Amino acid sequence: MSQLESFAGKLAAVTGGGSGMGRELVRQLAAQGCSVAACDWHPGAVAETASLARAEAGPGLRPRQGRGLRHGVLVTSHACDVSDEAQVLRFRDELLAGHASDHVDLVFANAGIGGGASFVNDSREEWERTFAVDWWGVYYCARAFLPLLIASGDGVLVNTSSVNGMWAALGPGTPNTAYSAAKFAVRGFTEALIEDLRTNAPQVRVAVVMPGHVGTDIIGNTFRAHGKEPEQMTEAQLKELIPARARAGLAAAGLLPGDASAEDLRRMLIRVSNDFRDKAPLSAAQAATVILDGVRSGAWRILVGRDARTIDERLRANPEAAYDYAELFRGVRAP
Repeated sequence: MSQLESFAGKLAAVTGGGSGMGRELVRQLAAQGCSVAACDWHPGAVAETASLARAEAGPGLRPRQGRGLRHGVLVTSHACDVSDEAQVLRFRDELLAGHASDHVDLVFANAGIGGGASFVNDSREEWERTFAVDWWGVYYCARAFLPLLIASGDGVLVNTSSVNGMWAALGPGTPNTAYSAAKFAVRGFTEALIEDLRTNAPQVRVAVVMPGHVGTDIIGNTFRAHGKEPEQMTEAQLKELIPARARAGLAAAGLLPGDASAEDLRRMLIRVSNDFRDKAPLSAAQAATVILDGVRSGAWRILVGRDARTIDERLRANPEAAYDYAELFRGVRAP
């Protein structure tokens, strides 16, 4: 895979730019002289990202044969639910108009949510909503932007999968079916594109990103995406979300009092969301740096985090133990 000398003077599209890795990709790209169109289903959050990125933007200037020079860095924000193809096409058109461009150099299909963990117990609506954002969002972006990446002459499509794109669980008693199914699809699609693009569109290369635990707001965003913000849920909704069996397990683990009230459940959900973001082994900014370094180096497969690398190594060494957790992680020390 070819290397990329610099992001300066290029134009990137980033989905899920309102928070987490998406926000940090936008900021770091802009700081390196890259113009960016960022989208998110939360317009206020992505507008804030764009404001931060503009304040930190580096110089951007690119001589381009037949296209003159692009002066300065332009960062724009756009409202878009990537699970809706019409909104993705609108985002593409807004990008072309706002940046006065006939091409895009980089596309980071990064937007994602969780939910629909159990195919058995969770609602079909929640399962399909999660799958739609995490898989169809990547697919729609590839369809919409591939002609513009080809027009670039040296385009890069970067699809975010996950450690759950190679390992379809979160451990004992913790299924993760909708998210894992979608992330496996993203990984397989991206790998399939390697030869397709090499054969039919050599102007474009593709990379798949597989993060482990990165400090993002994905849990809070997942609550919001499914209309389950803890702050606004009723007692009945909270108890439906965390049924009696799960509450008993959490109480046994010391995470809830034995007679947990609705307010106890609410506080626990908020704490879990915040801890996932704030106590992660890798920050969103660090993850974005790893991704951009990988894209620049020409890598087609970018593992993000020690946990992702460990799981990858373990699965390759002993694939039959993938769901025998004690065997899979035998001898692995917690970070």
